[in-house]
This record gives sequence, structure tokens and C-alpha cells, in this order.
Amino acid sequence: MKKIFIIHYSFLIAALLHCGTTFAKDQPIAYIDMQYILKNLPQYEQANEQLTMLSKRWQKEVDAAQQEARVLATNYQTEQIFLSENMRAQREQEIVKKEQEVLELKRKYFGHEGELYKKREALIKPIQDEVYNAIQEVANEKRIDVVKDRSADPALIYMSSKLDVSDQVLRKLGAK
Repeated sequence: MKKIFIIHYSFLIAALLHCGTTFAKDQPIAYIDMQYILKNLPQYEQANEQLTMLSKRWQKEVDAAQQEARVLATNYQTEQIFLSENMRAQREQEIVKKEQEVLELKRKYFGHEGELYKKREALIKPIQDEVYNAIQEVANEKRIDVVKDRSADPALIYMSSKLDVSDQVLRKLGAK
């Protein structure tokens, strides 16, 4: 009985593997290179430049606040022995308050739901949606069932250039 079960089990696995490979062979696949596509879209480059400028401006603001906190701490350390207990406590509170302001500023600009995240969503998301719509149009026109991003697939070693539809997607988007 065990032998029959093992034979049937191995036959079942072989049949499933054969069906899986047959299905994969019949399934039209194409590849895109998302990095290449985005790099060749002027609106994406402009959005990235805008994000970089904002990020630098906000980082300068954070750096200035950090410098103020460092100056307060340095001044406190040098003057500490001359200060009364009340003055020391007051200065320590000022330093803690300034450090909290720095953390809040970082969170406001660069946190998970910060200004940079919101701005990136506002600038980049519409471009990505446009790219995905163009990919879908190309796939529908060419009757492609699966489109993979080769720039996001580290396991991809070789791909025929016939399967790359990146330039067709760019043409759909009106890019050169």
C-alpha cells in the first residue's frame, strides 16, 4: 500500500510540475526597466530636483536648530559652576526643550508622514501612475500577460532584448 501511495504521490508531483512549466511557456512575458524609464522622463527628473531642493532647505533648518542646541549645551557646560541651582535647572530645561524642537522638526520634515513624504507622494505618484498605465496599454496591445521590472529583479541574469518593452512604454508616455 505504501509503495502505491508513493508512486501516485510522485506521479502527481511530476504532473503538477509539467503543467506548471507548460503554463509558464505559454504565458507571454515582457520586461521593463523602471529606472531607465523614469530616468528618461523629464517630469520625473524635475520632481526629483524639486524634492532635493526642499530636502536640502529643510535639512539646513534642522542643522541650524541642532547647532543652537549644541551652543546652549556648550555654554551651559562652561558656565555651570557659576550658576545657581535654579539657573542650572532652567538652562537644562532650555537645552532639553531645544533638543525636543530639533527632534520635532526632523519628524515634521523627514518623518514617516512628514512633509518630504507628502511632497514626494504629490509629485512622484502621478508620474508612477502614468507609467503604470502606459505599461498596461503596451501589455494589452501586445497581448502580454506578465510584465516584470528587471531593475527590481536581482535574480535575473539574462534577458533577451526582444522581451524589453521599456522604449515602447516611453513612446506611449511621449518621451524621447
